Amino acid sequence: MDLDDHPTVRRLAENVRRRDAHSLADLVQDGAALRQLARECGADDVGLVEISRPGLDPQRDEIRRNYPWTKSLLSIVVRMAREPVRGAPRSVANLEFHRAGEQVNHVCAAIVAKLEEQGIRAVNPSMGFPMEMYQSGSAIWVVSHKPVAVEAGLGHMGIHRNLIHPKHGNFVLLGTVLMECEASDYDHPIDYNPCLECKLCVAACPVGAIGPEGSFNFSSCFTHNYREFLGGFSDWIEQVADARDAIDYRRRISEPETASMWQSLSHGANYKSAYCMAVCPAGEDVIGPYLRDKQRHLKEVARRAGLRSARLRRRSGGGAEIQEQDREAGEQRAQAALDCRAA
Repeated sequence: MDLDDHPTVRRLAENVRRRDAHSLADLVQDGAALRQLARECGADDVGLVEISRPGLDPQRDEIRRNYPWTKSLLSIVVRMAREPVRGAPRSVANLEFHRAGEQVNHVCAAIVAKLEEQGIRAVNPSMGFPMEMYQSGSAIWVVSHKPVAVEAGLGHMGIHRNLIHPKHGNFVLLGTVLMECEASDYDHPIDYNPCLECKLCVAACPVGAIGPEGSFNFSSCFTHNYREFLGGFSDWIEQVADARDAIDYRRRISEPETASMWQSLSHGANYKSAYCMAVCPAGEDVIGPYLRDKQRHLKEVARRAGLRSARLRRRSGGGAEIQEQDREAGEQRAQAALDCRAA
């Protein structure tokens, strides 16, 4: 059979003629329609960014190395349930992280499928793991979602280095769709940072990775929170290889840590902390209880994070009101001690 006579080839040629030899991917897509598509697929918020945006300079080459046809990026937010993340049990929090992460990938995949039906090339890199772990000396991710979300007007990074959405706070996960088409209009960063600089995240961090002056120790956060993802797993393997026997292994690695590693290998790696997210009061949907009763919020934070509320107050730098309350409490304790001695 002559290839030109094949039914598939004939239909394709007819479609090309109907479109006057113009590919849909070469046309500018309506920005409002793209945003609506994302919301219909399940996104809680969405923004558009052109690939030439200066804020994407650090990752543009990596994106184009994998997908050179990329002209614009669609950034989405999926809201997480807050209470599972706020609780102390890591198993409950991780269920929500995994559930919301799967939802992000599902939403982005649905957007890609809809765009493909319109003849527009698109792809959705993973919202988290799996990544390009085989790469050495370069980024293991195809796209860094946080900078894209900032450029798309979906929030700004707080001092805990999580993106804070103006409505949903930091209880969100992010996804990105790379598209071959251009958009009729693009979004831009919001003109304020939702972060309250309350520094509760500073107090809640179990390894002190977040400095009260705004510094961030990436190694401390990475080593603790991602213990079962990357470096910690390599360390565990080395301990297994170096152990002389089962008794020596048990000296090196505790039984709970072995069980936790088994759980991660069997059911998905777990984040070991995320208390900085749990205590964050920023965001229109989140801030209410904090504004109504800061002391009650501090007590709740202390209970959730397993810390003393006094420590949270001291480290949060909570302003003159909290400092005055600490001073008065100290005076009351001193007076009570004097009263006891006098009796």
